[in-house]
Amino acid sequence: MKITKTSKSRINEVDFSNLVFGTQFSDHMLVAEYSEGKWSEPEIKPFGPMSFTPAMHTLHYGQAIFEGQKAYYMEDGSIGIFRPDANAKRLNHSARRMFMPELPEDLFMEGIKALVDIDREWVPKEKDHSLYLRPFMFGSSEFVAARPSEKYIFCILTSPVGPYYAGNVKVKVEETYTRSATGGVGSTKCAGNYGGAFYATHQAKEEGYMQVIWTDHKNHELIEESGTMNVAFIINDTFITPPLSDRILGGITRDSILTLLRDRNIVKVEERPIKVEELVAAAEAGTLQEAFGMGTAAVISQISTIGFRGTDFEVGTPTDGYAMKIKKELTDLRSGKTEDTYNWMVKF
Repeated sequence: MKITKTSKSRINEVDFSNLVFGTQFSDHMLVAEYSEGKWSEPEIKPFGPMSFTPAMHTLHYGQAIFEGQKAYYMEDGSIGIFRPDANAKRLNHSARRMFMPELPEDLFMEGIKALVDIDREWVPKEKDHSLYLRPFMFGSSEFVAARPSEKYIFCILTSPVGPYYAGNVKVKVEETYTRSATGGVGSTKCAGNYGGAFYATHQAKEEGYMQVIWTDHKNHELIEESGTMNVAFIINDTFITPPLSDRILGGITRDSILTLLRDRNIVKVEERPIKVEELVAAAEAGTLQEAFGMGTAAVISQISTIGFRGTDFEVGTPTDGYAMKIKKELTDLRSGKTEDTYNWMVKF
């Protein structure tokens, strides 16, 4: 792997006590190129602009996928990356569905470890802070014919971040627009999934909410995700989350939480379809105890209000409830406070 280090670090230009998510970037990035059926040797080099013409394929046809993951400063002074093998597998799932070349997992794993190691001083030490890792791939051929790109670039950026959401989250049940449809690309992390969500999210914000709860494309009856996160509810002391499908992203945080809940018997778990009417009925009856989103960026974000057809239902956000217990379990594992019996942390 070729490594070219920056001649001057920008780390002293960053206010680590006031990080705005995803706006500050570390000194280096990793780049690998795909052409004529094979990937080049990856290169780590100083973070900076890349040169393309307006004919770059992905600008016209959207062959672009990405991942989101984090590296943490651990109790013993080491750096730990959380479940990078799972991100490598999910990136390739997205690549297959978007008809893009798969990336060798060893290239992904070795590349991300080397990049984080070079910029390890950028990993924040404050509570609830981390180094956000953004691997992504896009079509880099330069033509405007409607066919797959012939060349691709894989890149990894890193960014020191604090909490994604400040405080609790107010959401609206979305019944007009849809995030994904059966047979579509909802289970992938392709760029268009997020760009297509901005309009509905903006409308919700205009109404005083922070995010939306996405419902199924057919009848808008089934709850699927919340904004950019998987979603879960505590109803009658039972953790309920929608089952995965080709409309729902297989969240690594979601999978980790389900594993912890089942192995440690924290709460009864149900992966099953949940209708909006069931959620509303539980809110009206007072049996909806908690609601929260689960994702890499936010980890766990408590939902304090659910809006549905002009009515706002308030939801409890206890500091000693299930959401915070789950978050503590995951945070303690990631930081090294508790034993990592799953070997989820790649430490160096």
